[in-house]
Amino acid sequence: MAVSKERKNEIITEYTAWLNKSRAMVLVEYKGLTMGQLDELRGKMREVGGEFHVVKNTLGKRAFREYGLPIPEGYFEDSTAIGFAFEDVAAVAKTITGFARTAEFFKIKGGYLGNQPVDSAGIRDLAELPPLPVMRARLLGTLMAPASQLARLLAEPARQLAAVVKAHADQGAVPNTA
Repeated sequence: MAVSKERKNEIITEYTAWLNKSRAMVLVEYKGLTMGQLDELRGKMREVGGEFHVVKNTLGKRAFREYGLPIPEGYFEDSTAIGFAFEDVAAVAKTITGFARTAEFFKIKGGYLGNQPVDSAGIRDLAELPPLPVMRARLLGTLMAPASQLARLLAEPARQLAAVVKAHADQGAVPNTA
């Protein structure tokens, strides 16, 4: 049964809304997967702040063009599904690449980081990044290191003076046997 023009426009609007909310997208070929496997992946994606949707190629192309994204060769061929990263890009990439290792027919086509196309190797590289909380902790540690060093540097003379006073007090407390 053919989809009406009005319904197609609704679908494109829905795709565009996902593109607006998403920080990154991963396009995959899912041919040969069961509904159970797709549902399992959808659940894993929701856990990491993303969504996974099967898209119609012609409508997906139209939505991506209307949004202003370049469409590399092969992105909207065969069966296409898209993983949308609404929160943690690395976690979504890690979830999809991990699923690709376990599913025989699941193939990563490529994706987008922001508005820039990324090939399948780039998606695998994204998956190797640490999770967002770890990246934030590392950045905070890097930013705090100079302040910590300065605090230690400023406290060192007082610590040395306290050590001298303590040593002198300890020396005075020892009975004089001479």
